[in-house]
Amino acid sequence: MRIAVAWGEDGDGELQVLPDPIPQDAAPVVPESPPRTVPDLAAEVARLEAAEGPRWVWESSARDYARLLAAGVRVARCHDVELTEGLLLAREGAFGEPRSAAAALARRRGLPVPAEHRPEAQPSLFGGAPATPLADVVAAYRAQEAELGPLRLLAAAESAGGLAAAEMSHEGVPWRVDVHDELLTGLLGPRPAPGMRPRLLQDLADKIGAAFGAHVNPDSPKQLLKAFASVGHPVTTTRAWELRGIDHPAVAPVLEYKELARLYTAHGWTWMDSWVRDGRFRPEYVVGGVVSGRWASKGGGALQIPKVLRRAVVADPGWTLVVADAAQLEPRVLAALAGDAAFTEAAAQGDIYAALADAFAETPDGPSPRDKAKIAMLSAMYGGGTGEAVALLAVLRARFPAAFEYVESAARAGELGQAVTSLLGRASPAGSAEYRELITTSAGRSAALSRGRFTRNFVVQATAAEWALAFLALLRRELLGGPAEIVFFQHDEVIVHTPEADAEAVTAAVAKAADEAKRLLFGATPVVFPLHTSAVPCYADAK
Repeated sequence: MRIAVAWGEDGDGELQVLPDPIPQDAAPVVPESPPRTVPDLAAEVARLEAAEGPRWVWESSARDYARLLAAGVRVARCHDVELTEGLLLAREGAFGEPRSAAAALARRRGLPVPAEHRPEAQPSLFGGAPATPLADVVAAYRAQEAELGPLRLLAAAESAGGLAAAEMSHEGVPWRVDVHDELLTGLLGPRPAPGMRPRLLQDLADKIGAAFGAHVNPDSPKQLLKAFASVGHPVTTTRAWELRGIDHPAVAPVLEYKELARLYTAHGWTWMDSWVRDGRFRPEYVVGGVVSGRWASKGGGALQIPKVLRRAVVADPGWTLVVADAAQLEPRVLAALAGDAAFTEAAAQGDIYAALADAFAETPDGPSPRDKAKIAMLSAMYGGGTGEAVALLAVLRARFPAAFEYVESAARAGELGQAVTSLLGRASPAGSAEYRELITTSAGRSAALSRGRFTRNFVVQATAAEWALAFLALLRRELLGGPAEIVFFQHDEVIVHTPEADAEAVTAAVAKAADEAKRLLFGATPVVFPLHTSAVPCYADAK
């Protein structure tokens, strides 16, 4: 059963049960009843979810499902029109174009495509995004259903990811403001007055000025470059790798200042005031926000919680955090994709680099065979590499030809301007007409190599993102209805907040979901996808 839901500008909503299968020439949808208030519609959704377990159809889980979550209602499955449209647009080489139901319909009707509206990220019970008529949501869904084809599994996974993202934003990461404040105070000094630097940052700024013999604003790269040039050390950037090569007393305080200033700006007291409410960090996830399918975030830095601040992520009393991250995910994905027997055998081991090490010789004062295997593997997946990496890559090519050819063929396609796809069909952008013209000239080689490195990695990274998405969706299914909540997701890592008594069961559910994700994508491959899983009271203890 499929049931469509849409909300009006005033917060009221409409609901319509759809025929299954939906005829493409069906008449426009007429809602079954007059618009209902959020509590009334939420109660009906809860009743139908319990009785029928339908697949809900709505424009965007980030808005539509968020309203239901605010009313205390959760669902198992949905079709997210915006996320699905994003997949279809990427297939047509139009990643990032407007994805709303109105945009989807205008595109198919040959009309001007309206700009994407930017509603509040976490709608309240009443009000929110501009209204999208229920008929438009259903019409967009019908069009997408007719076009999905081999993208159907990916669309279902992407929509499940949308549900998980909305739930994580609603639930929030447990966050101790007092611990965060204590950490900041220890690193930076007491919270400064508005417009002032923290005490320790100001002390470092004073040291920098003293080292140069003149006032320098360390927040200004232009002033730092000028200052270094004035003391006989011209540099092109203020990046740490370049500054470390300079013998001057200003280098150490500049590097320390830059590190602490980054923490103060990105995750300081202002960040805490903006993003932590009622003991929870509630980020805004962007499902499939990166062209490879990896997630992004809109503010809050959800995918970049600094290690130093993970001490502030603390489970509630009587609860614990089950933290799981996949080990060496992308090399294992390559092994499962390529079908290289020797490489697959290595990927069936717990440490893939150690298993590959016997292909590389021990050398005095050089990297260990395991480290050489890692260098070669990363060079194969990401491209580039100079010096020893080139020689190590040659060893990998000779030992594992099918795995090497898998990424090499993707690189060649990219250099020619062609699109490549992930296992489930997510498409990379194709080269533009300007690019195809450029690579016919002598100046185009650098651009071709750069694009080849992108597509070389895309086929692996995008498929790894699909494994992670399937893992998240399957884990969510395992936990649905219980007290445990997925509260954080980052590429190949997940955190579940659970009562201490359920930690063992949640750990088992994590392992089960990872294994099911492997079988869903790759079938009966011998490649293993091990997880580092721990139940800890504090996120920092898992690292």
